[in-house]
Amino acid sequence: MGHAAKPTRHNRTITVDFHDEATYFRLLGDGKVFVELVLAFLLTLGFQLLHKATCHGGGCLTRHSHYARVRLGGLTIWRIQCTRCKAVFTVLPHFVLRYRTMRPEVARDALLATHGGLSLELCAVICHISPMAVYRLVCSFGHRSLVPVLTRCGLPLPRYLLADEKHSHCRTDKVYLPTIVSGRVIWHLGYSASKSAVAFTASYGAFQRAALAHEPSYRVRGALTDGFDSTTSATSCLET
Repeated sequence: MGHAAKPTRHNRTITVDFHDEATYFRLLGDGKVFVELVLAFLLTLGFQLLHKATCHGGGCLTRHSHYARVRLGGLTIWRIQCTRCKAVFTVLPHFVLRYRTMRPEVARDALLATHGGLSLELCAVICHISPMAVYRLVCSFGHRSLVPVLTRCGLPLPRYLLADEKHSHCRTDKVYLPTIVSGRVIWHLGYSASKSAVAFTASYGAFQRAALAHEPSYRVRGALTDGFDSTTSATSCLET
């Protein structure tokens, strides 16, 4: 007799700007004000609080539970719940990175150092963290796709876009950055060691796959380029 498959658990995390650490620790003892600040922060960003298909939205939030992050010195992290659809969210303060024990300013300095050409070992020494932590940080940020992030922020997929290729240097090597822009929003920023049409097609294809995963019927109506052969050839697949 087979076992019923367990429902997929959605890990919902909200990173909230509490202005400073003292404010966060002070609000931990006042549940009502804590929830009100989280709700006000979300509404300021323009997020619609529709958590599940059965949720009608609104600001019906309440504190659900809390736990302590041992590797962050026992920092208390609260979860809040929608009283309508029962969705639960972890509220992460702005001075804590998700899944990381390092502080945001340390991560920023490490990323800037590696971008400037320093080795993982030197970055680790400067930032007082392990080389493996720096490596995982670079890989994590490098694998993030802009499409899921922007669409979750409520931005519609672009129907008309500008595709361009930028070039930069990674240490002594010349690299290329296939880019997709719509208005003032960057929707794709690739990385390629080659300026061939094949390499650019693979890069722009990553944007297309992410867009289709969000909206299966998505089609680009027009793509403007500067006439560079590899970019023109690569972006033609976006309009099919």
